[in-house]
Amino acid sequence: MMYDSILARSFSTHEQKKLRYGALLSSLLIAFSFCFVFKPFLADLPALKLRLSMGVGLRMLMNEKSSSQKIYKEATINSKSHHDHDHTSLKNTSNTLQVVDDINISHKIVDNSSTFHQLIVKNTTNSHRLVIKEFVAKKVKQICNIMKRTDFCEIDNEDIRIDGSSATVFIASSSPQDISAENQSWTIRPYARKGDQAAMNRVREWSVKSVNDPKKLPQCTQNHSIPVVLFSNGGYAGNHFHDFTDIVIPLFLTSRQFNGEVQFLITNKQSWWINKFQKIVKNLSKYDPIDIDKEKGVHCFTSGIIGLKRHDKELNIDPSLSSYSMKDFRQFLRSSYSLKKDTAIKIRDGEKKRHPRLLIITRKRSRTFTNTAKIVQMARKMGFKVVVAEADMNVSKFAEIVNSCDVLMGVHGAGLTNIVFMPENAVFIQVVPFGGVDWLAKTDFEEPSKDMNLRYLEYKIKMDESSLIQQYPLDHQVLRDPTSIGKQGWYAFRSVYMDKQNVELHLNTFRPTFLKALELLHQ
Repeated sequence: MMYDSILARSFSTHEQKKLRYGALLSSLLIAFSFCFVFKPFLADLPALKLRLSMGVGLRMLMNEKSSSQKIYKEATINSKSHHDHDHTSLKNTSNTLQVVDDINISHKIVDNSSTFHQLIVKNTTNSHRLVIKEFVAKKVKQICNIMKRTDFCEIDNEDIRIDGSSATVFIASSSPQDISAENQSWTIRPYARKGDQAAMNRVREWSVKSVNDPKKLPQCTQNHSIPVVLFSNGGYAGNHFHDFTDIVIPLFLTSRQFNGEVQFLITNKQSWWINKFQKIVKNLSKYDPIDIDKEKGVHCFTSGIIGLKRHDKELNIDPSLSSYSMKDFRQFLRSSYSLKKDTAIKIRDGEKKRHPRLLIITRKRSRTFTNTAKIVQMARKMGFKVVVAEADMNVSKFAEIVNSCDVLMGVHGAGLTNIVFMPENAVFIQVVPFGGVDWLAKTDFEEPSKDMNLRYLEYKIKMDESSLIQQYPLDHQVLRDPTSIGKQGWYAFRSVYMDKQNVELHLNTFRPTFLKALELLHQ
């Protein structure tokens, strides 16, 4: 009040107005000059990266600038509209507004990136509102893949350190990087039969860890300039079917892309397995495989794959999910084992000199033919040149035998896996034992054979062709109700219908199957 009265006495009303306008104009000029002088120091604000984790929300604020240190802050947000459930990252949806209650976030920075979102951060301690515009919620690279039949981690352009003594894969990164959506430490059993507990219990468990603190990394004792593939020889290794469907085909699918320039690290390594498949292993890698479980030091790489890729079906590569197919795999086998025959014989009408070769695969312990000699005699009379053989550890030799034949037949079992060596358009006859084995026959060999461009024929034996009728009375549930045995579990089912059963084919009943095979070879 005193100030107003003095002003009124000193100046007229008109002069007072001039003075107020002059003061206002002077204030604006001072503010403009301040902004002009200090603009260079305010231009380069650091960028802000944010990442939302599914079910958690805004977990990490990363202030990243090449010339400054990284600042990490955590906040919590409840949001339902911005989660990609496959990749657990923020969708780049335009015109999006989020309000985040922020308690004690001291560093708030505007990001001038090209993806447009808005984030309003309210500080509950002082009610100030900060609007962060145009920020990118960049996806953190998800390097570990959780699949139906396998888990594997694909790592590129990183510092990878593998310590066999602790079964740990360390990934040294210059920026925070989650292994999966929510974990910075992840476990994996590098064998491609996920879901089969009996198999996976025989596989060593490995940890994959993302480490940002260099002090927590083990020192490299051996550096490699090529990628790495780490896999297991455990599980059901030694069973010919599982050797291919769980290891060999996944190993091809995983490592073929490197054209031999890849180092295999094998956990649960079996020397006999490497010897059995040495031609395949050597054609996939130019370097001797390392038994990583016995290594004392730390092997370092810049890229690689921990675990093996695999598609859902048995003995299969899905070309819609890969740049490879079963045709590529079979060509690779023919090259690895120097197999000469690409296509099965095609018989022309009236041609008598050319006889298709028939391979009958026999077994010793169970599911063997008890009248093999009679089957051979009938086949020869029908015009086949017959070979009888049993698969063994000499894969190279048996591959040559299989590849030389136009027709292969055998009772359902691991030996039928050798159809992978058959020439294109060959005929495959699977004899299905009694007792509800149909589902196994279809899954393990019928469906895969069609993907291999083979012509598939099937013969289901009757109860009186099975040796089980000699072991059980006709009213026993094993013969009367096989389903009841199946309900008791796999081991009960296998112990009867897989382990105790042999086959005596009724020749007159089976003969039409041979005739159909000859017909297919005429097409």
